[in-house]
Amino acid sequence: MGTRRRNDVLLKAIGNRLRELRLAKGLSQDVVYIDTDIHIARVEMGKYNITISTLSDLCDYYGITLDQFFKSIKKK
Repeated sequence: MGTRRRNDVLLKAIGNRLRELRLAKGLSQDVVYIDTDIHIARVEMGKYNITISTLSDLCDYYGITLDQFFKSIKKK
């Protein structure tokens, strides 16, 4: 096995988008954790390389598809 890949710019964009979705619903990080059992603080800060499965669960929770999620990501 090689080294793990990490794209900090993409992780930050994903974290920012997740924060936007959470705030648009008026939810705290604690409420999301209680509802999903997912600690999202480090994800939102772009410090954790989230899995696609976890991202899919969060998209379901926020009521959007993965396609909608990624269409809204703006790479810099």
